[in-house]
Amino acid sequence: MTTGTSARLLRLLSLLQARRDWPGADLADRLRVDVRTVRRDVERLRELGYPVHATPGVAGGYRLGAGAALPPLLLDDDEAVAVAVGLRTAANGTVSGIEETSVRALTKLEQVLPARLRHRVAALNTAMIPLGGGGPVIDAEALTVIASACRDHQRLRFGYRSHNGEVSERHIEPLRLVHTGRRWYLVAFDLDRDDWRTFRVDRIDAVPDTSFRFTPREPPAEDLAAYVSRRITSSPYPHQMVLRVNSSADALAEYVSPTVGTIEAIDEHICRVRVGSNDLSVMPYYLAHWDVDFVVEEAPDEVKDRLRLVADRFARAVD
Repeated sequence: MTTGTSARLLRLLSLLQARRDWPGADLADRLRVDVRTVRRDVERLRELGYPVHATPGVAGGYRLGAGAALPPLLLDDDEAVAVAVGLRTAANGTVSGIEETSVRALTKLEQVLPARLRHRVAALNTAMIPLGGGGPVIDAEALTVIASACRDHQRLRFGYRSHNGEVSERHIEPLRLVHTGRRWYLVAFDLDRDDWRTFRVDRIDAVPDTSFRFTPREPPAEDLAAYVSRRITSSPYPHQMVLRVNSSADALAEYVSPTVGTIEAIDEHICRVRVGSNDLSVMPYYLAHWDVDFVVEEAPDEVKDRLRLVADRFARAVD
């Protein structure tokens, strides 16, 4: 096998690992060879133990399947560092049942990392200090099933607990998982309610049941992280307000968690913030610790009255 062929096989393996299904013509175009050469290279990968399956269709295609043994993964430098850091984080994360497994996998990976990458991983690990109590712990199997359903466009059925503890059965078409750093959220189309919904994964009872595949719908937003942030910071809270703040959006992000408020930059020095709270009494004190000036653009009367009450109380205290 020539050096050029070996390099092409590695490139082909990398492509097959990056996407579920590949038309043969697309692989040939990426590798800058003809379809016949792709077919021969696929046969070579099969001889090396990689379970590459043909996919049906007029044009024909390929898919890297699961085999009896795990074949070697092909990772570039940045991917290897990302996996190592991810495993380290998972050992102290919010997904139950994978802590010990993550440590074992990390040990194996660090044994084969080149010296230049081991130094990068060690530097990142030294700088990272885990802080406990970040959020609810969820089941690893449930998270894996949901992630696979998002990838494979499979419908899910599960019991879901609302914020007040009521359980309802949901039949959904999953789109994406979004992690806020404290909680996992699933963006999905609720078939019974005929609308997009955001589900907290820790409120899903047991492991969801999968059913047949579906044709993906147009997503509810281009930026799903921002979409989830808006949904979880506005709809759950009974007390809300919109503020015009004398601060850059980046600077204020230090004080405003994505689960509490959304920030919109107006210019380099001013931003607009929507915040909400379950407890009206804590809102003035939460705003006070920002240490910036702001103007209330939108707020219910009871929120404005609370701000005035607290402001007058402190003014009387210093007078």
